[in-house]
Amino acid sequence: METPRHFPYGFIDREIISQAAIDARVKELGKEITQDYKDSERLLLLGLLRGSVVFLTDLMREIKRPITMDFMSVSSYNKSESSGFVRIDSDHKTNIRGWDVILIDDIVDSGYTIRTVRKLLLDREPRSLKVCALLDKPERHKVDIHIDYLGFSIPDYFVVGYGLDYDEKGRNLPYIAAIDLQKGEE
Repeated sequence: METPRHFPYGFIDREIISQAAIDARVKELGKEITQDYKDSERLLLLGLLRGSVVFLTDLMREIKRPITMDFMSVSSYNKSESSGFVRIDSDHKTNIRGWDVILIDDIVDSGYTIRTVRKLLLDREPRSLKVCALLDKPERHKVDIHIDYLGFSIPDYFVVGYGLDYDEKGRNLPYIAAIDLQKGEE
């Protein structure tokens, strides 16, 4: 008989992606990116703060070639809902003209953030621009987007863990868990 898992927050409903599954998929993505960019002279991983930090740092350790990393801080959420408006809070520092850029995000929900940031970055003339996301909720897309490197496609759950949070809680969990907004914090 399996022992029930104790979750550190009362709002967590259940684990949906285990730490082992995340580790395995990040390794696969790292191998794929290593192969796809084996001839690139300038590869930049550009993470969207703060949710992508855990994913980006684990992923970069699995990419077996020289890389650079940078970050942008963008916001589009108010608690658990995407506002549809994307604000650039802090821009990247690297001049990306002529670089192969992989935009790293924790989760694609409506698609507004990726679409907005991708358009901004394309105007800065990178050599190439691809999108890598840990999670995708395709049924929530409001705009047409393409994810080149995807960790997992999930149903329309609000999730925490592995960098994702609910009101700044749950980022440090090593797995992905669905939350129940009707539950209170314990």
